[in-house]
Amino acid sequence: MTDSQDSMTEPRQDGALSGPQQVVEVGETRYTLLGTAHVSAESAADVRRLIRSGEFDAVAIELCDARHQNLSNPDALGQQDLFEIFRQGKAGMVAANLALGAFQQRVAEQSGIEPGAEMRAALEETRRRELPLLLIDRDVGVTLKRIYRNVPWWQRMSLFTGLLGSVMSRQEIKPEEIERLKEGDVLESTFSEFAAESEALYAPLITERDRYMVLRLAEQAPPGRYRSVLVVIGAGHMKGMVEHFSAPLPAEPEQERQALEHTPPPSKLWRALPWLITALVITGFAIGFSRNSELGWQLVAEWFLINGVLSGVATLAALAHPVTVVATMFAAPLTSLNPTIGAGFIAAGVELWLRKPKVRDFSTLRHDVTELKGWWRNRVSRTLLVFLFATLGSAAGTWIAGFRIAGALLGSGG
Repeated sequence: MTDSQDSMTEPRQDGALSGPQQVVEVGETRYTLLGTAHVSAESAADVRRLIRSGEFDAVAIELCDARHQNLSNPDALGQQDLFEIFRQGKAGMVAANLALGAFQQRVAEQSGIEPGAEMRAALEETRRRELPLLLIDRDVGVTLKRIYRNVPWWQRMSLFTGLLGSVMSRQEIKPEEIERLKEGDVLESTFSEFAAESEALYAPLITERDRYMVLRLAEQAPPGRYRSVLVVIGAGHMKGMVEHFSAPLPAEPEQERQALEHTPPPSKLWRALPWLITALVITGFAIGFSRNSELGWQLVAEWFLINGVLSGVATLAALAHPVTVVATMFAAPLTSLNPTIGAGFIAAGVELWLRKPKVRDFSTLRHDVTELKGWWRNRVSRTLLVFLFATLGSAAGTWIAGFRIAGALLGSGG
């Protein structure tokens, strides 16, 4: 941060803090919880003032490793190996992180204040004074996954459609949305509309993280290790964390903390569903050929046509290279019969081979995704769209073609 920027966040002249503060003493350690507003220059000034006071020998902040890296190196997300992202099935998570980052950038443009300024202030001040920095929040990816698993399957599509729609919209951010950001981070404010009415969302988003951050403090700053710890958190977490501090800290917090990091696996039925669909489709082909070869070839042709066309059209909507579109049309009907590989992976791989992102695409990624058309203009984000659209197109094609095969068999007699 430059000197001019630093001067913009000077402490208030009356010496009072702008946000709530709570002191908790456990054994020989004093934990000072500072409730901050994530869109507030005054909160950043509070953080600087307290750290500069010399009262603390450690600072804990509401960040995970991934968000800390994003603050320290904003371009880190765009520097990842895209092929590895697709291979590991992380494309959806990366797209969500980009969308959340775009929302944060829009807030900064409209409010004149960069969300997370108080966290940047903590990073800078601890570095200058060579104080231990403790990252106590749960990984944002784990939180998103636990939200996803906690919500009934029939609500997931509408939930994430609303999420992506809100963060990718170019409409001016409403004042009440910025106000919500003052108590929660970008993730919390984005989900707040849904979380207020859903315990399934509120628990992993707020309640679990309150407990998780106290457990991380018990691990990294147990009573007696430091004399005084400043804990910088969003004001919305203050009440829950103080309540958890009112009970004795666990002697071995690691086991409970790991339980809060665990992502519940899909049900056995959900894991078996792709294989069941494959078996049903192949059985349908066999029944068709057993009746007469004409019906059998008709079912095969319809499977390839419906699945291939829908996947190709979806990929075309992502403005993929024409060769990518054609490759996806041929690959999708086959990958739909092989649950170990998806049409999106093939489409993204071909697109990367044909249109390898340039250095400029990575350098402008964060700016480009702040507007809807930028997702198609930038080669990195467009490849993510190719993956996601091809996956959705193939899924739609599988269900539609599957029902078409069932209808043809049932309609042709027993």
